[in-house]
Amino acid sequence: MADDLVLPFAVEALDLRGRVVRLGSSIDSILTGHDYPVVVSDLLGQAVALASLLGSALKFEGRFQVQARTDGAVSMLVVDYEAPDRVRGYAHFDRALLQPGMTPADALGRGQLGLTIDQGSNLSRYQGIVALDGQGLEEAAQQYFRQSEQIPTRVRLATGCVSLAASSNGADVMWRAGGLLAQFMPTSPERQRRADLHPGDAPEGVSIFDQIDDESWVEARALVETIEDHELIDPTLSSEALLYRLFHENGVRVFDEEPVRAQCRCSRDRILSMLKGFSPQQRTEMMADDGMIGVTCDFCSKRYVIAPHDIEALSSPEGVQSV
Repeated sequence: MADDLVLPFAVEALDLRGRVVRLGSSIDSILTGHDYPVVVSDLLGQAVALASLLGSALKFEGRFQVQARTDGAVSMLVVDYEAPDRVRGYAHFDRALLQPGMTPADALGRGQLGLTIDQGSNLSRYQGIVALDGQGLEEAAQQYFRQSEQIPTRVRLATGCVSLAASSNGADVMWRAGGLLAQFMPTSPERQRRADLHPGDAPEGVSIFDQIDDESWVEARALVETIEDHELIDPTLSSEALLYRLFHENGVRVFDEEPVRAQCRCSRDRILSMLKGFSPQQRTEMMADDGMIGVTCDFCSKRYVIAPHDIEALSSPEGVQSV
């Protein structure tokens, strides 16, 4: 079974466009590299699947970032998708706040979810913010499209460990993640027209128009909501087979698959450039007893040990680079 791929699809009879992602070794390497508690791994796996669904749609070599800051057990969640195919992610959490039976939505808590498109240093960034109020990443993503893009959207995300006879790393089990994004995108002006949002402060007695969803979107949404978590992470069920299960009565069309791979952007040169941006006093405070500066990448957990004279050897801090 081919993993670590995004498969775009269309159901023309329903004016539906979407993407399916299935992550195997890529998400397994990200999650096992950190040894997170299960609920944290579950949440990060969903975020990586979401970033892959959205980031793989970029038509330029930019970056798509999913970032959450909350008051929950998982206080920070960051996933970078660098087009066309590289993804990395990490989570910060407070083990003392984790409770038995806690769901990913519980662990996320309340805060903000940011979805950012970075087109490069010479172009402006675009960021959409969604309030997190106890809902999970699926609902937050749907809320983003409803408010920011005004595109009827359904998102399904899942993460889990599956038993394998022989996994790529020799383990008996491995992490998997999957997701599906479906959007109602009609072409006719009549079907594209949307009713105004509820004003919220209308005077008492004023009748508010209730928008009736398009029948095609009602059908498509109902079909997407039948997807079970195990179907998104089943290593024996291909994305094509999953789409056929859902939409075979209407006819579903798939397009070229797009690869996804776990790869961090950190390097020794980037670390040196970052440290060059600190003052000599700040760098002195970072030194260990042996006079070296240790830096661990949050994304991939790689440890760099830097000698102060290597930092000073840089000719100039030509723009501090993020790790």
